[in-house]
Amino acid sequence: MKKSPLVRFTKYLIDFMFLSGIIVCAGVPLIFKEAGKYMPIFKENYAPFCIIFMLAGVFALIILWNLRKMFQTVIREDPFVRENVTALKRMGICAFIIAFIMLIRLIFVITPAALVIILVFLVAGLFSLVLSQVFDQAVTYKQENDLTI
Repeated sequence: MKKSPLVRFTKYLIDFMFLSGIIVCAGVPLIFKEAGKYMPIFKENYAPFCIIFMLAGVFALIILWNLRKMFQTVIREDPFVRENVTALKRMGICAFIIAFIMLIRLIFVITPAALVIILVFLVAGLFSLVLSQVFDQAVTYKQENDLTI
């Protein structure tokens, strides 16, 4: 079956985000050192900010890696597999960890953007965990159906 343009676009977008995320994570110390020249908060909190944002970046990369793995099952037209249930649970946990890391960031500076990021990752974590339960049920039904045939 020919893949739709939406499927191809989404695959390339996830791949781009993953690869650029690796570059940005690796470049955080240099980026923050440069930002410190223009924004004193980055200079004053250089080490904690580097640690906080690199940790959050690593967990974001884990989420993207799991999305890439899940998307392969979509491309194979077999998305209802146990591996996707595990991936969704892993992504939910990572989202909660990112929200917690950003909560720690509030010790240094409170910004509306930080509060929005915390809320977004809390909702994403909840959504991922609920979706993992939906996928788990779908996999169970699929396996029962496969045994019937």
